[in-house]
Amino acid sequence: MVGNTIRGLVDAGHEVSLVSLNTEKRYEDALPPNDELLQRIQYRSYDIDASVSLMDAMLNLFSHDSANINRYYDPAFERLLIREVRNTAYDIIQFEGLFVAPYLEEVRKHTKAKLVYRAHNIEHQVWQRLAHQKSDPLKKLFLKLIAARVKRYELQHMNSFDAMSVFTEQDRLTMMQYGAKGKIEVIPVSINMSKYRPDPHKTEFPSLFFLGSLNWMPNREGIEWFLQSFHQDFVDGNLRCRFYVAGNDIPEQFDEYEALGKIFIQGEVDDALEFVNSKSIMIVPLLSGGGMRVKIVEGMAMQKCIISTTLGAEGIAYTKGQDILIADTREEFLRAINRCVSDEEYCKRIGRSARKLVEQQYDIAAINKHLVKFYNDVLSAS
Repeated sequence: MVGNTIRGLVDAGHEVSLVSLNTEKRYEDALPPNDELLQRIQYRSYDIDASVSLMDAMLNLFSHDSANINRYYDPAFERLLIREVRNTAYDIIQFEGLFVAPYLEEVRKHTKAKLVYRAHNIEHQVWQRLAHQKSDPLKKLFLKLIAARVKRYELQHMNSFDAMSVFTEQDRLTMMQYGAKGKIEVIPVSINMSKYRPDPHKTEFPSLFFLGSLNWMPNREGIEWFLQSFHQDFVDGNLRCRFYVAGNDIPEQFDEYEALGKIFIQGEVDDALEFVNSKSIMIVPLLSGGGMRVKIVEGMAMQKCIISTTLGAEGIAYTKGQDILIADTREEFLRAINRCVSDEEYCKRIGRSARKLVEQQYDIAAINKHLVKFYNDVLSAS
């Protein structure tokens, strides 16, 4: 997501710097260390331990602050940011997501640039939806407490920026309902279509797959629901296909879901696009969260037949049954899977339509023209 934005700006002749806060020395949200794009920009990175101990979590119960946001604050990284903005006369400084908002105040003191906030989600809604899904009263109460604190922080800061961009019209309307006063622009996810080259000859049909990082709670919650709901169907052979689960930070206990020749818990894969190409039907069982799912857009670009919840497909300009299949219950997922497994041509038709949608709506060149116009509008509003 960040990489595609930078690539589009650089390709259009703009000078770009990236200052990256890396948690657990992971780079999924920025750029991988060997990406050729790093040679074309000014790049700084800083590793931070954003983990929260059980003791920290317990102590935070008696605080009004949100540990989920404060854990991303580091004084040394703040000093790095101050040096960066002092030394370069930026026009626009974009904050990627709520978790870097703690650095806003100090950055503003040391630059004349316009400060833009790109909301990856309405963050507190992620926690509210997680709480809604829980049946355990203590877990529900704890998640509601987190949601309330994140919401307070989010609403306090949304008018501190000069402008905001969001991925979906729904998120823009939500921000306005909460009292956002500045310019809010809907700028969808963009992808570089030249990277996505589907090869049907290397695709196993029928096969189901899930790809996503399980350190993001909505992903973990959704795939756990799916595995628990359909595990016996795979084992008994009622679902006549294999199911592959891949992604980062898959807990060891997920190995218990493996079933010989039926369910494969693969963990992190070396080449995500190669993995996606090798499977035919993508499952996105998202029950909470928000924003726009990049993985769905990438799956569409790879001509995958995708079965997603309504929430998972939020923000994508799809036509139900034409370029994606929507399922919100076990019964709907089961019907969709059985239809796909029994009709390869049907799956291919959905996949071709999905790629066409991405080519028309989410190609990097068109989206970044929109982004540059948004930046120019922000600058001209001075």
